[in-house]
Amino acid sequence: MTKEIIIDGVKYVPESDKAEQLNGMPYCIIRTYSAGVFSGYVESREGKEAVIRDARCLYYWDGAATLLQIAKSGVTKPQNCKFTCTVDKIELTEVIEIIECTEKAKANIAGISEWLIRE
Repeated sequence: MTKEIIIDGVKYVPESDKAEQLNGMPYCIIRTYSAGVFSGYVESREGKEAVIRDARCLYYWDGAATLLQIAKSGVTKPQNCKFTCTVDKIELTEVIEIIECTEKAKANIAGISEWLIRE
């Protein structure tokens, strides 16, 4: 039984329940044709459309030559990376590449601070 609370229209679930929901879904790097690069758990995919959970946009990275390297090892210069906040769910169209991440890469990506624009 999932426990949840809704505040101002936003649903919140305990971390333990969230982990249970994501269990079994592969954590991947997802490249789209025009929306950019994302990381997250692939909930479903149909043709060029995919639903990604616990997703963030990898706007800019440093310390990895390719997305393949990020999926395998993560990045070596996390302080220079621009990774956005995490959203619960995103539906992506025009998906052209999905690369499953290693546990090392997943931990590396999760450890990178949310990119904040400073005025």
